[in-house]
Amino acid sequence: MTDAELAARLAEGAGRILLAIRETGLLTGQQLGKAGDQAANAFLMTALAEHRPDDGVLSEEQADTLARLDKRRVWIVDPLDGTREYGEGREDWAVHVALSIDGVASVGAVALPAQDKLLRSDAPPALPASRPERPRLLVSRSRTPKECDRLAKALDAELVPMGSAGAKAMAVLLGQGDIYFHTGGQHQWDNAAPVAVAVAAGLIATRVDGSPCTYNAADTLLPDLLICPPDYVERVMRALA
Repeated sequence: MTDAELAARLAEGAGRILLAIRETGLLTGQQLGKAGDQAANAFLMTALAEHRPDDGVLSEEQADTLARLDKRRVWIVDPLDGTREYGEGREDWAVHVALSIDGVASVGAVALPAQDKLLRSDAPPALPASRPERPRLLVSRSRTPKECDRLAKALDAELVPMGSAGAKAMAVLLGQGDIYFHTGGQHQWDNAAPVAVAVAAGLIATRVDGSPCTYNAADTLLPDLLICPPDYVERVMRALA
């Protein structure tokens, strides 16, 4: 099994577990989110230990020992990206599984289980043939950073509120939006898998200043992100200047 195949099977499997737990109807809200996080993480950690025992792991739901810093290959996972959306019965949540090699998000899979979608770096979807003249800017549905409001005004962009980071990033691939711009604070597990899939599909995925996203750093914070088609980059950078 290749790394990409493993990432896809892990993301899909964790998604199925999360759907099964939610469909029992026994839990709601925060308790549902907590149960989902724990169950999905247990599956991912056990499966990675079985299939890639020599690789490092960084998970949002696992204590970080920093032993991963001595590894070239590190799996970076978010068992449930968008816990609030999951607990509320929404569809805009995701499972992230990425493999960082020498600090680069080289392999990734993002599952959108409630939408029955799996996006993977070894078989990315074809990007939309055209984009609307007025760009659609994907933003948090609960807290839009001031920088997003400023960017939207400069670009005359339409704001598209959405839940998890993975859902917003994949919406650019799926043609549901055009620019994902985030400055409100993220960690490596929030964007490693989306970056891997977005780059494989031909999108630009960088820090908001254009520098690359670097992974397996001691500090898990990776606070800002820009994902968009290549022909949007100059417009975005000009608007931010």
